[in-house]
Amino acid sequence: MKSLKKFASQVAVNKTIDYIEKNPKDNIDNILNFTEKFLKNPRDIRLLKKVKSELNDFDSPWTKLIYNFFDEVEINGQKKFIKNFFLNASIFGLPKEKSIAKEEDINVPWTILMDPTSRCNLKCDGCWANEYNKTDDLSFETMDRIIREGKELGIYMYIFSGGEPFVRIDDILKLCETHQDCYFTCFTNGTLITKDIAKRIGEVGNFAPGISIEGFEEATDYRRGEGTFKKLSKGMDYLKEEGVLYGVSVCYHHHNYKEIGSEEFYDFVIDKGAYFMWLFTYMPIGKDANTDLCCRPDEREYMYNKVREFRKTKPIFTMDFWNDGEYVDGCIAGGRNYFHINANGDVEPCAFVHYSDTNIKDVSLLEALKSPLFKAYKKRQPFNSNHLRPCPILDNPEKIVEMVHEANSMSTQPLDKEPPENLYDKCKPIAHKWSKTADRLWEKDRNDDNKNNKKGA
Repeated sequence: MKSLKKFASQVAVNKTIDYIEKNPKDNIDNILNFTEKFLKNPRDIRLLKKVKSELNDFDSPWTKLIYNFFDEVEINGQKKFIKNFFLNASIFGLPKEKSIAKEEDINVPWTILMDPTSRCNLKCDGCWANEYNKTDDLSFETMDRIIREGKELGIYMYIFSGGEPFVRIDDILKLCETHQDCYFTCFTNGTLITKDIAKRIGEVGNFAPGISIEGFEEATDYRRGEGTFKKLSKGMDYLKEEGVLYGVSVCYHHHNYKEIGSEEFYDFVIDKGAYFMWLFTYMPIGKDANTDLCCRPDEREYMYNKVREFRKTKPIFTMDFWNDGEYVDGCIAGGRNYFHINANGDVEPCAFVHYSDTNIKDVSLLEALKSPLFKAYKKRQPFNSNHLRPCPILDNPEKIVEMVHEANSMSTQPLDKEPPENLYDKCKPIAHKWSKTADRLWEKDRNDDNKNNKKGA
């Protein structure tokens, strides 16, 4: 019976790939229908059905986004995204991840975030990477091993950060070429993207950069330095000209949240050719972090409402890693959906959690996922029953203190060994104020869901 199911699955896979190879745009319905057969998670099934429903409405932002993808992205990029991201990473790798997670009683993530280098050509105010040593690099061989071991666990999605990852663009593109079955993205300041580099990215097809931008010119240069906006804007143009699938990474804070949440900003990045937007709220990492940049409760609520509003009208995929906790059942770190490996090789639960008890240079990837700190995460997740309060630092700071001490973890900041108690002291007032707003929004969402369920009954 198992061999029969495996044969039937392979037939369906081959048919789907055949649709991709021939004319993916004209075969969207067929690709989605075959894909639906492999989905197990009810959330994923609901999302796919929503996409299929939206495609019947030519005015839907989903329809516009998908058709923009097929009209503007170079054909090799289309095929690699569907094969590697959509099929390998998001569908076929998941059963293996879940099987190993259950067998080993650990978290096995969907993606791994790693830093090729801690070096950077900018020094942005409030950057979490500022606290790292600026001379660290992960060797090509180490990154290649991480990916190879990751694929054995069912992981086909990899993200680069830093430092500035484009300092190591040759090695990054070599990894993309070496692992043709994986999909890659990154967080980059965008200032090092030349026309030649954009062309090379288009040629590999399985690399979608995420350009960090803080709003328009004044807001971006405020944190990233004068002239940054013009340089990254030119990089965006190069990527669009080469038909590269790319997006933007946005940090909203006390001074720029209204600009980030404006229709003008959304329209700007869409016109520039961006297909996705990762949204982060400012995190006060480091002893000298500027806590004034942290969003007030009404400002975070503003972004909560604006993101949901624009999802209904703008052809761009958005994800807010704090305000969208309800869609992923809270915090995704600690290997639950992702974790971070810094340029020194320290294995951290999250890019914002600069504590570790394991170095990837000393252990296998599977052994790293069994670390005491990751087990401490798994034992406590979700950190709050209200998934609009997902974070163990910004929303539940007592949790980071508990976990760091339980796992006997050490600070990975060579220049600033910040005790977790310092984070607690900074974040507790912020968490307390946000909790009142978050609880009100959470209750409203639950009531709205119940009303909608009754109507559909």
